[in-house]
Amino acid sequence: MSMTPMIEASDLSKTYFSRHGLLGRQTAVHAVDGVSLAVAPGTTLGIVGESGSGKSTTGRLLLGLEPPSAGQVRFDGAPMPALETTEWRKYRARMQLVFQDPLAALDRRLTIGAQIGEPLAIHAIGSEAERRERVATLLQAVGLRRDQAASYPHELSGGQRQRVVIARAIASDPQLLVCDEPVSALDVSIQAQVVNLLRDLQETRGITMVFISHDLKVVRNMSDRVAVMYLGRIVEEASSDEIFRAPQHPYTRALVSSVPVPGTALKDRIVLQGEPPNPAARPAGCAFHPRCAVAVARCREETPTLQVVASGHEAACHLVSGDPLAGIANLGSAAAPVGAAFTQTSASP
Repeated sequence: MSMTPMIEASDLSKTYFSRHGLLGRQTAVHAVDGVSLAVAPGTTLGIVGESGSGKSTTGRLLLGLEPPSAGQVRFDGAPMPALETTEWRKYRARMQLVFQDPLAALDRRLTIGAQIGEPLAIHAIGSEAERRERVATLLQAVGLRRDQAASYPHELSGGQRQRVVIARAIASDPQLLVCDEPVSALDVSIQAQVVNLLRDLQETRGITMVFISHDLKVVRNMSDRVAVMYLGRIVEEASSDEIFRAPQHPYTRALVSSVPVPGTALKDRIVLQGEPPNPAARPAGCAFHPRCAVAVARCREETPTLQVVASGHEAACHLVSGDPLAGIANLGSAAAPVGAAFTQTSASP
């Protein structure tokens, strides 16, 4: 396997500006703030966090669908070309996006065969006959019948439509797939089918994936590594096993505590109080401190940076140490909390 990351971001930021009223002052909203990450070829990075944490914006920046305000994205070792340039269009065949809402992502006026074949026509891949055969092969690859190429989106179920979206995304044999909440709109049983499909496609085609979701159960099943985002920043990153075995950041601990384990009562669940702060009015210091039960005075004043707490494990918290299990103990015994408390409950699923 190549040592060069398939996709890499360095200090990536995206700032939007909003104005209230015609003569109102502009307000800066930092949707993504200094994100750095790297995804090795053939692996999956899961990105998790609450709504508004910057997950989807990060995905669009990685694909070059939006220009960053600062920082750089490198794809297969080369800088991402500027949006809408000839070079960027060539890159589009090598990277694709799987959308959250399959019905919104598909054109209701076109057959699914025409939509799956669209990337092939755009990138001039094969002859017309070869494209038709390729569409039929892709339908079978995602578990649909060849004759369903003549169907329209409204004639398919939600799970079938999501399979069509995946078939279209892999039509040009991309090296990178960014999946933005690809199963959140589906029933649980259908979610499992789509997740298994994505895993099978990755194994057979060697695709690199960035899997964006708020559902930690799905992320755990899909991902080799997990990055936890809060208010535009990565607050913890580690292997999937390490994140769920020894989460370091108080926010990650709260997320992990809510994941049910089959056959086990959901006990000691941490329930966060309040909502994430307004990105346009980010708190000083650690952005999580208003909701953190173990925050200390330093958390209000100084913004923590990612630090290594174990091999391959980083967390942005003033209270963690180099020993993951000791870090958890430190978080649990921290004194003089200054943030709003979160509560622990013992409940069965």
